[in-house]
Amino acid sequence: MGELTDKIKGNVNEAIGKVKQHSDDPETHDEGTNQEAKGKAEQLKGKVKGMLGDDI
Repeated sequence: MGELTDKIKGNVNEAIGKVKQHSDDPETHDEGTNQEAKGKAEQLKGKVKGMLGDDI
């Protein structure tokens, strides 16, 4: 996947995670926290690809 794709996936996962964190269900809240973290990692991956090139 390319830099832009990783950044977009990261933004989507982070947004969905934030929404899930507003749930009253503790399991859904925890799932949202994990999904937000995954989104941040995907965004970072996209930034690194941007700096190093998509060939990594």
